Amino acid sequence: MGVRARGIGIKAALSGWNLSWAGLWRNQQGEWWLLGQGILILAVIILPGWPQSALADLNLTWRNCLMISGGSLLTGGVVWAVASFLALGDNLSPLPEPKPGIQLVQSGPYRLCRHPLYLAVLICAAGVMLMRQSPLHLALLIALAMTLRGKAKREEQGLVRHHPDYRTLFSGKPAILAWIPGLNWSIEDAS
Repeated sequence: MGVRARGIGIKAALSGWNLSWAGLWRNQQGEWWLLGQGILILAVIILPGWPQSALADLNLTWRNCLMISGGSLLTGGVVWAVASFLALGDNLSPLPEPKPGIQLVQSGPYRLCRHPLYLAVLICAAGVMLMRQSPLHLALLIALAMTLRGKAKREEQGLVRHHPDYRTLFSGKPAILAWIPGLNWSIEDAS
């Protein structure tokens, strides 16, 4: 969600999310997208690489290369997530429905794409996949990408409703990642 913080404070950023059991039951603000995202992120973190022998034929040099590359991606993803989080400030919400009163911004990570937090999550998941050298984690990464795509499209519908100028301001920016099919769509496709 491309928004500008009115004040960056942890308490303000974590307030006003309107999370409730009733909302989760009825999916009022896209809670099911958040639930799916959370389950997949948890799976990426806690599940071991599987099958263990999938890349056993790789020599130690290649496995180390994958570990270093994965660690670098994971670190870069965390840095990107922090920068995106700070750009949102008190406008941060885990739900795809935008908080009332948000203001659109195009600075920081939002200069480069419309959903930099989702990009950060995918970068981190790709890093874990390389570190675990796991086909299971590749499948989780793909499932996470599809879930974040759906969540982002729902989010953009809310942003267009609350901010009619969203289309104009963000139309030239990639959604999540320009060069991966399915992770870039026009704002009109989300409506």
